[in-house]
Amino acid sequence: MGSTPAFSDDEVERYARHLVLAEIGGPGQQALKRARVLIVGAGGVGAPAALYLAAAGVGTLGLIDDDAVALSNLQRQVLFTTADIGRTKVEAARDRLTALNPHVAVETFTERLTPDNAAERVAAFDLVLDGTDDFATRHAVNAACVATGRPLVSGALGRWTGQVGVFTGRPCYQCLVPEVPPDAETCARVGVVGALAGVIGSMAALEAIKLITGAGEPLAGRLLIYDGLAGTSRTVRVAADPACEVCSAGQ
Repeated sequence: MGSTPAFSDDEVERYARHLVLAEIGGPGQQALKRARVLIVGAGGVGAPAALYLAAAGVGTLGLIDDDAVALSNLQRQVLFTTADIGRTKVEAARDRLTALNPHVAVETFTERLTPDNAAERVAAFDLVLDGTDDFATRHAVNAACVATGRPLVSGALGRWTGQVGVFTGRPCYQCLVPEVPPDAETCARVGVVGALAGVIGSMAALEAIKLITGAGEPLAGRLLIYDGLAGTSRTVRVAADPACEVCSAGQ
């Protein structure tokens, strides 16, 4: 992970609430500063996750998204403002994240992650957080993470329900969703309450922070499902698919 980074006086004050946590402290904060995290999709999940990871002091954030900010995004994508409408999401996000924490480097990719570029993009980072809303992209992200040995934090939401999972090899995301559902739903089709994006995006950021710092027990091989209408959550185990074409090779 490289040499131990020194903290400026500004950083010591900025991260004071982390530094006094026994589970993070100085070593954990140094790990955050060394870390390179790729966020796939600057949307409902990726937007709040990016804010909290930047605020936490992740040294380098990568943002990959080919979309531009639209008025309909602002109901839940709190990374953007009305003035950002029409700008590419990654450029608007870079400016906001840099304003929030100038100690964080932001690398932007104005493109869609595909099977052709996924391995190259993922290999340049230590951890991937996927907040996209289409299964083809999720599968491409997952395959690249398995191939490169990168942990994957996956967040998804729709209507009033969201889920967060962590995949560190086997089982992988494709064990959970083997094929693209023929009737796959998106937020544009079925709607989503805006605040739910904040809940799931923050949970995803928290799992990334735990993985980087070694704090607590990440949701590895588990899926946390949150029901916003009922105000309940449950955690289920994800079983490894013995026939999974992505992670079963060599097993």
